Amino acid sequence: MDYKVKTYEEAVKVVEEVGLLPLAPLIPDFPSLNSITLEEAWHSGTEFDPWNWRTKFSAEGVAGYGKFMKKKSILVSRQLLPYVKKVLGYNDSVEERYYNGNVSKEALHLFRIISLEEGIDTRTLRTKADMREKEKKKIFENALVELQGTMDIVISGIQEKTDENGEKNGWSSTSFETYDSWAKRNQIELIEINREEAIDYLLTHFKNICTNETSVKKLEKILV
Repeated sequence: MDYKVKTYEEAVKVVEEVGLLPLAPLIPDFPSLNSITLEEAWHSGTEFDPWNWRTKFSAEGVAGYGKFMKKKSILVSRQLLPYVKKVLGYNDSVEERYYNGNVSKEALHLFRIISLEEGIDTRTLRTKADMREKEKKKIFENALVELQGTMDIVISGIQEKTDENGEKNGWSSTSFETYDSWAKRNQIELIEINREEAIDYLLTHFKNICTNETSVKKLEKILV
C-alpha cells in the first residue's frame, strides 16, 4: 500500500479503501494520513493542508474521527465504522457502566452535557462542565479520551472562533457529538452481529489489503 495524495478527494479514496487511517503512524507498514501526504502541505493553511482535512472527513460524514485506539486519532470509514464500534464499544449505556464502576465520574459528566448539546465545542464544554481551571485541564482531556476510546463520542468537526462581526478571531475549537447522534445523522448502518463476528469481519478485511503479516498482527492485538 504505497499512497501519495495531494488533495482531500484523493485522501477520501484512501480512507474508503483501507477503512482505517490513523493520523500518525500507528501500525507497521500501514498507511497514516501523515505518511501518505506531503510534509510541506501540513499547517500550510491551504486547501491541500491535511490538518484541515482531518475534521472535514467527520463533518462531511465520510469517516468517523476520534482518539479511538491507543489514545491516538483515527479515521474510520463508513463501511468499517459499525464493526469497529461493535469491537471497541459496549452494549451497556455510559450511565449503566458508570454505576458498575467502569466509567469515571468526569466522563459521565461530559457525556451528559454532550448528549444535551450535540456538536458542542471544546471551550463551551469545558465551561459547562466547570473544568476551566488550569488544574482541571488534564482531568477534562482524560475524560474526553476515555469516551472516545469506547466510541461513546466522536469528533464531529471544528468550530471557528469569531468576533462580534462574525470574522474569524483566534484558534478554532474541536466539536464533539455522541456516536449515536453522529451515526444517525450520517445514516450509518446498524449491524446485528456480536463482537467476535465483528472482529472476524475486520481481520478478514485487513488481511485482504495488507501485504505484511506484521500489520495484521498489530491490528489484531489492538482489536482483540
